[in-house]
Amino acid sequence: MIDFIDKKDFTIQVISKQLIRSATSIGSNIIEAQAGSTKKDFTNFFSYALKSANESKFWLGLLRDSGKGNKEKCNKLLQETIELSNMLGSSILTLKGKKKF
Repeated sequence: MIDFIDKKDFTIQVISKQLIRSATSIGSNIIEAQAGSTKKDFTNFFSYALKSANESKFWLGLLRDSGKGNKEKCNKLLQETIELSNMLGSSILTLKGKKKF
């Protein structure tokens, strides 16, 4: 999606760079969690991934709500990011031995 938006607009430049940074951080933290040496390491990296997913939701919503991004594409990516956040959140609760309410 980032490849198809007008990067001449300064606002879009800022939002797209932040979105790319936060979105790629999700995957890198999940991979890092797999290499964690303890359950605490694993949980911490999942927590970092969740924070990055939440940040990505912010940037996608801002891109959509500002009218600078394609609303349908932003909504689809936002929904996928929400689902990923929910999975990460549930995993963290399970790792911490807490039940989801």
